[in-house]
Amino acid sequence: MTKLIIQIPCLNEADHLPATVADLPRTLPGIDVIEYLVIDDGSTDATSAVARSNGVHHVVRFRRQKGLAAAFMAGIDASLKLGADYIVNTDADNQYAGHQIGLLLQPLQSGQCDIVIGDRNIREIRHMSWQKKLLQRFGSWAVRQLSGTEVPDTTSGFRAYTREAALHMNIVSEFSYTLESIIQAGKKRMAIGHVEVETNAITRPSRLFDSMFGYIKRSSATIVRIYTMYEPLKVFTYLGTAVAGIGLVLVLRFLYRYFSQGGFEQGMIQSLIIAAVLMIVGFQVVLIGLVADVMSASRKLLEDLLYRVRRIELGDTHRPTDKDGR
Repeated sequence: MTKLIIQIPCLNEADHLPATVADLPRTLPGIDVIEYLVIDDGSTDATSAVARSNGVHHVVRFRRQKGLAAAFMAGIDASLKLGADYIVNTDADNQYAGHQIGLLLQPLQSGQCDIVIGDRNIREIRHMSWQKKLLQRFGSWAVRQLSGTEVPDTTSGFRAYTREAALHMNIVSEFSYTLESIIQAGKKRMAIGHVEVETNAITRPSRLFDSMFGYIKRSSATIVRIYTMYEPLKVFTYLGTAVAGIGLVLVLRFLYRYFSQGGFEQGMIQSLIIAAVLMIVGFQVVLIGLVADVMSASRKLLEDLLYRVRRIELGDTHRPTDKDGR
């Protein structure tokens, strides 16, 4: 029996949740059971009660707000424990059209993908400002380069996971799961696909960030942090080489001036000292990268151990895995 769980992270969504739930599918080809799960992120309104009164099968409620990333992971964990074969994540503001969920699931059901992300086709969204569109396109391009994926809309929260992909998911960010999960999945060599989806009319402004600058700052920090976790040697080698390179340029400058002018001039010794310091610091940064790379290898072993523990805890030891071992 194939089960789909549609999870909806919520924060004070009592007004919008009824329309979102009503828009969700009741039946889908190849799916025997469809259940809904609401993760109430410490709402101060009647979100949980509204969810239950509108036919939501499961509600997970935080006593205080923990953030979107924590709510997303709580939903993944609950969905796995409830026996989901497929998990779809959607937003509570009814931004994403519920009838498109079947479209998300098709690449998973055919075995082509582990994760499918809904592409909102940002260029065609009229209510989004050109500044946000430009930012989204640049951010998606950066995530594609770092993750080795081809996802055009990396900030889309409309996405579907196989059970195996969900078992491998470990979100550490406290801000948002969207960017981190793509970089993580790309580094784990998961098959990530995307399909173009329709969106509904906007019902309220985004509450994920207070300002454009705040969003850029927190998103950039998340991208750098997660990429460094998986590619520490590359990051620290580039950084250390850049610092040492500046020192080398100063050394070459010193040598040029020394031989061309036939001796020392005032300020040349200070320049040489600065160059030496920069080269030493650059070398130390590369050494830090080597240590971080060893720690990263240990982290990958811990993630694999966590995956195996999850399978045992959930009684999945007799379930078949994908052909590539996931």
